[in-house]
Amino acid sequence: MNFGIIPASFAPYMLSLSRIVVGLLFMEHGTGKILNFPPIHEASAKVLGSGLLYFTGTIELVGGALIVLGLFTRPVAFVLAGFMAYAFWGVHYMMGGLYPVLNGGEAAVLYCFAFLYYATAGAGPISVDALAGSPSGSASPALTRN
Repeated sequence: MNFGIIPASFAPYMLSLSRIVVGLLFMEHGTGKILNFPPIHEASAKVLGSGLLYFTGTIELVGGALIVLGLFTRPVAFVLAGFMAYAFWGVHYMMGGLYPVLNGGEAAVLYCFAFLYYATAGAGPISVDALAGSPSGSASPALTRN
C-alpha cells in the first residue's frame, strides 16, 4: 500500500529545494555578522569577539552561498557539518550543557545533520553541480527509485 502524498519521483527536487532553503538560512547568519543585515553584528561581536566574528561570518556567508548555488556541494557541506559540530560541542555544550534546548544549540545540530545529508546525497538536479555534470550534483540512487 502506498501512503505517499507526494510522489517519490519528486524526491530529487525536494533535495534541491531543502538545500536552497537551508543554505539561505545559513547564509543569513553570515550576512548578519559581516554585513550587519539583519542587524546582529554588535550582539554577535560581544559574544564572539571581532576576530571570531569575521571568521565565522565568512564561513557562513561563503559556505551558505555555495550551498544555495549547489556548487561543490559535497565537500562544502562536509566542511560545514564539521563547523556546526564544533559550534555545538565547542560553544553551545560548553555554555549550557548537553541538551540543545537548554544551551541554544538546536540550530547547530540541525545544520550539522542537514549538511551531512547533503555531503552524502549531493546537490540534486537544481544546482550548478548538476549543470556541470559533477558527481556532487547527482542524487543518490535511493532518492531516484519509485
